[in-house]
Amino acid sequence: MNSKFKRTLVTAALPYANGPVHIGHLAGCYLPADIYVRYLRSIGHDVKFICGSDEHGVPITIKAKKEHTTPQAIVDKYHNIMGNAFKDFGISFDVYSRTSAKIHHQTASDFFKVLYDKNVFTEEVTEQYYDETAKQFLADRYIVGTCPKCANPNAYGDQCERCGSTLNATDLIDPKSTLSGSKPVLKQTKNWFLPLDKLQPKIKAYIEKHADWKSNVYGQCKSWMDSGDGLQPRAMTRDLDWGVPVPVKDADGKVLYVWFDAPIGYISATKELLPNNWEDYWKKEESRLIHFIGKDNIVFHCIIFPAMLMEHGEFILPDNVPANEFLNLEGDKISTSRNWAVWLHEYLEDFKNMQDVLRYTLCSNAPETKDNDFTWKDFQTKNNSELVAIFGNFINRTLVLTHKFYEGKVPEATTYNKEDLLVLEELAAAPAKISKAIEQFKFREAVSEWMNVARLGNKYLAETEPWKLIKTDEQRVKTIMNVALQISCNLAILAEPFLPFTSKKLFDLLNIKPLRWAAASQTSNVAHGHKINKDELLFSKVEDEQIQVQLDRLQKSKEDNLVNAGPAEFKTETTFDDFSKMDIRIATIVAAEAVPKTDKLLKLTVDTGIDTRTVVSGIAAFFKPEDIIGHKVCLLVNLAPRKIKGIESRGMILMAENAKGELSFVSPTKNDIENGSVVK
Repeated sequence: MNSKFKRTLVTAALPYANGPVHIGHLAGCYLPADIYVRYLRSIGHDVKFICGSDEHGVPITIKAKKEHTTPQAIVDKYHNIMGNAFKDFGISFDVYSRTSAKIHHQTASDFFKVLYDKNVFTEEVTEQYYDETAKQFLADRYIVGTCPKCANPNAYGDQCERCGSTLNATDLIDPKSTLSGSKPVLKQTKNWFLPLDKLQPKIKAYIEKHADWKSNVYGQCKSWMDSGDGLQPRAMTRDLDWGVPVPVKDADGKVLYVWFDAPIGYISATKELLPNNWEDYWKKEESRLIHFIGKDNIVFHCIIFPAMLMEHGEFILPDNVPANEFLNLEGDKISTSRNWAVWLHEYLEDFKNMQDVLRYTLCSNAPETKDNDFTWKDFQTKNNSELVAIFGNFINRTLVLTHKFYEGKVPEATTYNKEDLLVLEELAAAPAKISKAIEQFKFREAVSEWMNVARLGNKYLAETEPWKLIKTDEQRVKTIMNVALQISCNLAILAEPFLPFTSKKLFDLLNIKPLRWAAASQTSNVAHGHKINKDELLFSKVEDEQIQVQLDRLQKSKEDNLVNAGPAEFKTETTFDDFSKMDIRIATIVAAEAVPKTDKLLKLTVDTGIDTRTVVSGIAAFFKPEDIIGHKVCLLVNLAPRKIKGIESRGMILMAENAKGELSFVSPTKNDIENGSVVK
C-alpha cells in the first residue's frame, strides 16, 4: 500500500433497484471490491466499503409502469432483495444505503446548490423529445432508436449497449417513445448543464496524472477527450417527477439527472455510516477514493463525477477506478429482459452454503481485461477439479492424518530437511505475491497464487507420503505433518479475501481464531501440542444432475423468449457496390469431421469447382458430419482466411437461421447446378 494514504474509501457502483443481482454484476465490481476491502482490513488498513441502491434511474419508472405499481414500491422490493443477497454472498459492505433516503436527498440538493451558487452550470433552453400521447417529456431511457455509430436498432437515448457509445437522444435515427410507441416531437424546455467543454483542460490534466490506470479505463477516457468534438455540455437536470427535486427557483417538474444524483450517493451513504467523521474520508488529502465499476460506467466515474467534485472544491478526487469488462453467460450476453442470467438469490437457494464456489469461479474467470464467459460446466470443473481435488483434498488428508497419528494434536517438528525448507520458504513468500496482485487489481492472478499454495501442500504430501513413512520413520512424519498444518493455517489466512466462508470454517477446524495477513509470512502459526477439531470436508462435488438443472433453466428462458419472437430486424441498408464485392459460389461438401475439443465446430472440405479448400463452420449442433457429405451449399469464397482452433478456414458457408436459432443450408434447388456457379 502507498504509505501516504492513512485511509481508503472503496465504493462499488450503486445497482439500479429494478431487479435482482446477477453474476454479471458480481464479476463486474462487487466481488473484486469485496476482495480488495477484505484484504485491506486483513493488513490493518483503515478502509470503509460503501454502496447502496440507485433508486432514481429511469429503469425504475419503466419497471413500475410495466408492473402497474409505484416507483417507491419497486425500489422497496428490490432494495431488500439485493441487500439480502449481497449479505448472504459475503459482500461485506460497511453500509448499504439507498438514494431515496432523506439524507441522500438533502446531500444531493446541497451539492447541486453549491455548484449553482458558484455559477458552474449554464442555463439553457433546448429542444427535448416530448411524447404527445403520454403528454410528458421523455428521459433518455424512454427513447429508443437506431444508433448512429453501429446501427443497433434498439439503442437508448443516452447509450448504445451494443457498441458502448454514449449518446444524446437527438442523435438517434428514427426515435420512438417507449411509453406510447409513437414518434416523439421536439419541444423547448429549460435545464441546467455542466459545461464539460470548458472544464476539459482540468479533466484532461486529472486523467493524464493517472496513466497507470487499467488500460481499458485510461484508454476510454482518452478517446472521449481526444475525439474530434471533445467533451460536450451535459444536462444535469431532467423533466421527470421521480428523483431528487432541483433545489432552485423555476424548476418545477424537474429532478436531478440520475448520473448527477447517483455518485453523490457514495457521499450520503458515508454520512449515514459516519455522521461525525465522514469528511475524513472525503476531504482529507491523506485519504484515498477508489471506485469499483463495470466498463459501462467508466465515463461517469472518471469524467463527469470528478468534474463535479472539482467544481465543488471541497472533495478529494478518485485515485483509481478499476473497471472490469462484461461477463457473458454460456456464450451469450447476460440480459435481464430475456432472463438470460444467473440470479444470485436463486443460486444461493440452489447451492446452499456454496457461496465460495461461485466466488472462486467468478474471481478465477474475472473479465479484467476483456469480456469473459461463465459456463456451468466450468463452474463444475472449478469446484470438482480445483476446490475439491486440490485445496479440499490437501486439507482433508492433513486433518485426517493428524487425528489418525496424533489424536488431533499438532506434532513437533524437530529436524527440517532440504525439501521441508524449500516448501516453508515458498510458503512464506506467498503473501507478498498475492498482495502485489491484489494491490494492482489483478484478482485472477491473486487467486491463482493462492491456489498455488494449496498445490504446494498437495504436492508435498504426495511426495513425502507420510501414510507410508509412518511405518519406518515416525520422527520424520512428525515434521511432515507439522509443515502440512502450517500450510493449512496459512491457506486459511490467505483465503479470507476470496473465500471468507471457507476461511472461517478452516480456522474452526484448526481450532484457531482467525489471523491477519501478516501472520501468513510466518511458518509457525500452529503450536505443537495444539488440539485441532475433528475433520470435515470443506467442499463436496457438484454432480452432473445439478448442472443439468441450471442448463435446463437457461434453455427454458431461451424457449420462452422465442414464443413471441419474429424474424430478426433488417440490418441497415448497404450499397450495390458493397454487395458486389462478395463472391458467392456453389460448392459441394466432400468431407466433414468434428473439430477436436469443441462442441460447435465442423471441419469441412469443399469442392468449389476451381479448387478444394477447408472451411471451419459452427454447425455441429445441427448436423452430423456423415449426413452432409455430398451436400451442395452456397459459399462466400473471397472471405479473408483466418485460423480457427489452429485450422485455416477459407470461406464461409451461408446458412439460414430461424427465430429458434436453428440452422439450415442455403442450397440450390437443382442438383445439376455446377460447382463454381456464381450466386447473384
